[in-house]
Amino acid sequence: THDPDGVEEALALVSGRTLRPDPARGPERSPEAADGGGHRAVSWHQARSIAARAGRGGPVRTQRVALDQAVGRVLGEPLTALCDLPPFDTSAMDGWAVAGPGPWTVSGGDSVLAGQSAPPPLEDGTAVRIATGARIPPEATAVIRSEHARTDAGQRLLHAERTVSQGQDIRSRGQECRLGDRLLPAACAVTPAVLGLAAAAGYDELAVVRRPRVEVLVLGDELLTAGRPHDGLIRDALGPMLGPWLGALGAEVVAARRLGDDAGALRRAVTASEAEVIITTGGTAAGPVDHVHPVLRETDATLLIDSVAVRPGHPMLLAALAASGGGPEGVSPARYLVGLPGNPLAAVSGLLTLAEPLLRGLVGLPAPAPYRTPVRVPVQGHPYDTRLVPFVHHDDGLTPVRYSGPAMLRGIAAADGLAVVPPGGARPGDELEVLELPWVPGAFSAGV
Repeated sequence: THDPDGVEEALALVSGRTLRPDPARGPERSPEAADGGGHRAVSWHQARSIAARAGRGGPVRTQRVALDQAVGRVLGEPLTALCDLPPFDTSAMDGWAVAGPGPWTVSGGDSVLAGQSAPPPLEDGTAVRIATGARIPPEATAVIRSEHARTDAGQRLLHAERTVSQGQDIRSRGQECRLGDRLLPAACAVTPAVLGLAAAAGYDELAVVRRPRVEVLVLGDELLTAGRPHDGLIRDALGPMLGPWLGALGAEVVAARRLGDDAGALRRAVTASEAEVIITTGGTAAGPVDHVHPVLRETDATLLIDSVAVRPGHPMLLAALAASGGGPEGVSPARYLVGLPGNPLAAVSGLLTLAEPLLRGLVGLPAPAPYRTPVRVPVQGHPYDTRLVPFVHHDDGLTPVRYSGPAMLRGIAAADGLAVVPPGGARPGDELEVLELPWVPGAFSAGV
């Protein structure tokens, strides 16, 4: 069948089915145009589709957590009402519960307050003080707000200053939902509002999707973990950045280690890891200390994506790893390695291109609906690759930021997101697809 995005091919690789080789593509190479360095690069949109479908290739694993631990997680099953809401007829206002037409004789008893047991029936023609949220007395026909009623001088008769209708300001039992109603589908993000709804509907804990376990391996002999750069050594910028960023994308980062340029250490780390996703930084090209490709071959991994037609970050890759000993339920989950380039902004490009859709797929979240915004100024494009350009929002459109080279973080640190610039660039007024960062409003919020 026609598969323009190469998605079915990726799924076949993940599931272990053998594919007929295509001599034009070469072994373990993704389809589409060459990137100029010998790799067969998939398009940027194609890469994101393949990563998302790979993440959705296995069952979603769930766990039950207390409500106070569920915010930012993803519902693992539909949220179903465990009771009627409201669970009984309640007053919507502070005022008077009345029975029948007025004026009404004021009851000499205590006011009806929230949290009390069922009050006695209200006789026809009588009224009693009632608080917001209190149970409606049996036989009551309406509630009159305090500001819409007055009593006579002797406080014996209550008069309404406005027309009173049957059921006025009474929240009827089951008005919001009935026992067993489906309130939310699975795969919804658990927001504070969802927590409130779940608590109101009777929940003490929620079934949520397990966070994908991620291990970060920072590669490079030239990296320092403290102090200022010196003697050809530079600070590791990716180690401090990747853990919180992956957490914002919904991952549980179980380890973050620096290995240096050591093929044996990388191979041991990859084969011993119990994480569902391994993130490596650097080593994805074909230089003398670029060990990621050789290690993937030695460990029987399957390359799903071997470079992407995007700048910065085209040497990024995605591979399906051999299964490990099993997850918490004794079932071996799918395992993946996302190879990020070593340059910081190129690594950010790889995170948003491959890791973000992969992690969304692993927790069962659909891709967010893309949106486009006009750009205010001309944006230079690559002749045949997509460009991801940091930008800031203005009322009249996007403005690219300075300092957006592959090795720079100054621009992305001040940016609202990245604009997807098609080959050839964009002119003022052209609408560009927007990738928001996971800590800005509307993006993939922290812990999802």
